[in-house]
Amino acid sequence: MSFETTIKTYLNYINGEWVSAAVNQVDASVNPANINEIVGYIQKSGKEDLDKAVAAAKKAQVQWRKLSGAARGEYLYRIANALEKRIDEVAETMTREMGKTFAEAKGETARGIAILRYYAGEGMRKIGDVIPSTDSEALMFTTRVPLGVVGVITPWNFPVAIPVWKMAPALVYGNTVVLKPAQETAVTAAKVIECMDEAGLPAGVVNMVTGNGSVIGQGIIDHPDINGITFTGSNQVGKMVGQGALARGAKYQLEMGGKNPVIVAADADLDLAVEATISGGLRSTGQKCTATSRVFVQSDVYDEFKEKLLAKVKEIKIGNGLDGDTWMGPCASENQLETVLSYIRKGMEEGATLLCGGGKPQDDELQNGFYVQPTIFENVTPKMTISQEEIFGPVLALIKVDTIEEALTLANDVPFGLSASIFTKDIGNMLSFINEIEAGLVRINAESAGVELQAPFGGMKQSSSHSREQGQAAIEFFTSIKTVFVKA
Repeated sequence: MSFETTIKTYLNYINGEWVSAAVNQVDASVNPANINEIVGYIQKSGKEDLDKAVAAAKKAQVQWRKLSGAARGEYLYRIANALEKRIDEVAETMTREMGKTFAEAKGETARGIAILRYYAGEGMRKIGDVIPSTDSEALMFTTRVPLGVVGVITPWNFPVAIPVWKMAPALVYGNTVVLKPAQETAVTAAKVIECMDEAGLPAGVVNMVTGNGSVIGQGIIDHPDINGITFTGSNQVGKMVGQGALARGAKYQLEMGGKNPVIVAADADLDLAVEATISGGLRSTGQKCTATSRVFVQSDVYDEFKEKLLAKVKEIKIGNGLDGDTWMGPCASENQLETVLSYIRKGMEEGATLLCGGGKPQDDELQNGFYVQPTIFENVTPKMTISQEEIFGPVLALIKVDTIEEALTLANDVPFGLSASIFTKDIGNMLSFINEIEAGLVRINAESAGVELQAPFGGMKQSSSHSREQGQAAIEFFTSIKTVFVKA
């Protein structure tokens, strides 16, 4: 399976054309499974390139917003069809560029296709309500209007799904887009934009500019002609986005970190809980904002759960995501690998007990990649660094608790509130968890990392700006309500 025979240089996409950056500089995108392999070269753009993209988007928005929702939706159907035809190619590129297994990459690409089709249908849904007026001879109703130009800033961990779930609703509700993908996965993003180009989107409706966050990301934050910014990434950068957008009156939406708990009750199906903990915490090498990080286990079943968990984790096959028997690929970059290793060292320094993993694998065939072993700690106290901060790697912290109430208190004792799950057969435990856990996504007898495209997604506390993405909730960010009063 291979689609690229030569190393290609990918260009910016501005006003319907593929163009080089004005400064004529490129960055290499490196395969994290084999640092000797370059996946492609991407543009290292500057403010001049961003200004051109924003100008094109602003001009295109005048006509784009005049199309019916159904007409805009038809373009999304075409994009979905183009992406579906290239699903294996896009998935392989994602695996080579980001490191997740081919099966996961293909599943993510399929999800992107489904998101496009979902929002294509949204073009036919209502966008307002009739409201009774106190004047019996008047008509009063609401409608929704697009924001205008939307800046989309996306991370490297879901290089198809996240850009698509932001761009698709932005487009169907009448906005135009300037995308700044993560530089680490910009080749994958370029292939998604190629599908949009193949679908015949009018020039300027979607634009992509690649480059450093300090230049292009900051440029999007500051640009006076960008009316809304939707961002997924770290809390540190997200706060900069929010503060910058607020300062100039732009609308903003932030989806940031998580420190997601799983609670395993004494009556839980332990085999199910173990499988879900491993899947939720270690798939994609733990590089999900919804990944399981802390595991609270009632003392009655703690030892049995731990034994089952360790046995399963030790069976995990680490390797190149293009190999069919690989279960877990590398970290996405050297920087991410070093971040994960630093947290593992911090856990040991602060007194947590290392049960397995803890470093780089020693296999000869893995030495040219950014690999790390799946790692499990126990005797983790609530205030340890690995209990409080997002690691974004395959690291699980086991914490023994006596009661569900204790588990809930400790689970909530972090700055984040993105996702959480519990494993129990007791309806009382379920209801307590639903009512008391401080998280935007709550799952019962299912892993913390499951997100469905038709449902609202977002977090509480420091995990988001308290808005929601996906599903019909997306209309709340990408449009403004206009109230209309008509009297003959």
